[in-house]
Amino acid sequence: MNTTLRAKSPVVRRVLRILYADDMQELRTIARIALGTEGHVVECVEDGALAYERVAADLNAYDIIISDHHMPNMTGLELVRRLRELGYPGKIIIFSSELSTETADAYQDLEVDRLLFKPIEPSVLRKLVLEV
Repeated sequence: MNTTLRAKSPVVRRVLRILYADDMQELRTIARIALGTEGHVVECVEDGALAYERVAADLNAYDIIISDHHMPNMTGLELVRRLRELGYPGKIIIFSSELSTETADAYQDLEVDRLLFKPIEPSVLRKLVLEV
């Protein structure tokens, strides 16, 4: 009988580059802390137009974009439309407090990876980010 002990393989988690767009400063801070504790690199912006500028500058800069729907200058829906036109290759999560059925359907038509509804526990957000 072989009694050699093997060390367990360490769990390797991929560090994700995340862009979080939300007009509420408090939610940007919570997202940065919640996702940053997992080692992810989180950049936050306050509206869809700024998110679009960041992605347009480098399509491969972010693995995941998390966006609110209701924002000044550019809604989440317009952001997703424009990202699809650019050919953004990463994942997109919409994180909103309220969406009409028509708006949720429009997001589905644009093939977002996940629709999340606020409020959500930071631990749940961390888990969902890893799932996409």
